Amino acid sequence: MYKDKPKLLDQLREALRLKHYSLKTEKSYVHWGRWFILFHKKRHPQEMGTPETQSFLNYLAVNLQVTAITKEMKGIG
Repeated sequence: MYKDKPKLLDQLREALRLKHYSLKTEKSYVHWGRWFILFHKKRHPQEMGTPETQSFLNYLAVNLQVTAITKEMKGIG
């Protein structure tokens, strides 16, 4: 029986669980991974590189005023 490959964010969850990350960290990583993919119009991260990462981080910093170290999500998510 053929089984489809798990979706990307499910693969991310599995990898984080294998490394024993906390559930809170897992949820955060999946949240930002989803945002990254949607920001780039559902392109697969394997198709992207440094320029796309920089544009996403720049958008977060400039438009949403998200800092590198954020204690609160300030209404994001």
